[in-house]
Amino acid sequence: MKRRNIPLDWISFWAARGFIAAAMAMPYPQRVRFFGQVMARLVGPISSYNNRVRENLGLVWPDMSEPDVRLLCQSVTDNMGRTTIENYSLAEFSAHCARLPLGGPGWEAFLEAYEAGRPTVFFSGHFGNYAAPRMALRAKGYSVGVLYRPFNNPFFERYHRNALEEIGPTFARGATGTSDMVRHLKGGNSIAIMADQHVHNGAPLTFFGLPAATSTSAARLAIRYNAVLIPVYGVRQPDGLTFDLVFEPPVPVDDPDVMTQALNDSLEAMVRKHPGQWMWTHRRWKLAAQRS
Repeated sequence: MKRRNIPLDWISFWAARGFIAAAMAMPYPQRVRFFGQVMARLVGPISSYNNRVRENLGLVWPDMSEPDVRLLCQSVTDNMGRTTIENYSLAEFSAHCARLPLGGPGWEAFLEAYEAGRPTVFFSGHFGNYAAPRMALRAKGYSVGVLYRPFNNPFFERYHRNALEEIGPTFARGATGTSDMVRHLKGGNSIAIMADQHVHNGAPLTFFGLPAATSTSAARLAIRYNAVLIPVYGVRQPDGLTFDLVFEPPVPVDDPDVMTQALNDSLEAMVRKHPGQWMWTHRRWKLAAQRS
């Protein structure tokens, strides 16, 4: 394992913290727009983000015009910036989410499961603001634990985890975190899992018609602990600040691969409707690249 450069990690952390602190001095709407613009106009072009977006689009939408590709690169990084500062603006973001209406077949299924003491596994992806549904549920008194991938930078990881824990139970990927999450779920509670990144030794399912190694953990947990499996999304609205919460119907119990493919299909449909809101910066199609 490559050793961390602790001094560089420390400098990077405090540079990021200073930037976030400066943004927090702005009124909330301007703060969110500012972070979006910084990501879209500065970070995206000088980092690897825009190149990653282009590489992925070349795989799944090769005929997209150059103007549309440029616009999508800006939309993706703008949404990333907005999501980042929203998730650190706990008070204001919570107030926004508390006003969002909750409804749909998945919401009704969750309420039924909750009343019966049955656990729920919410599935989502790095789409819109994936924390918005969890914040809205928190405002209504429902606690939803989350499984997340820790930051490599240990200083930023502590800061990020503290922010996550303000919303609800938080479990880092790994043996200890997984054990704690399972215990939480077995107690009849709810968890949220984002499973839209390449996973080594994941099931070779499809996403946008291409092979994509996918974790089946959400489906396996739902089967093992008799949990309701519900796809849920926080779709950013045209004002850039509010969200439409989409609670889709529960995924029927089946083979884990079949259930997970249904989750992939659900997210794909959502991304096709709102392509600028998905984080195209992940290397989602490593399997397709290896086979080409």
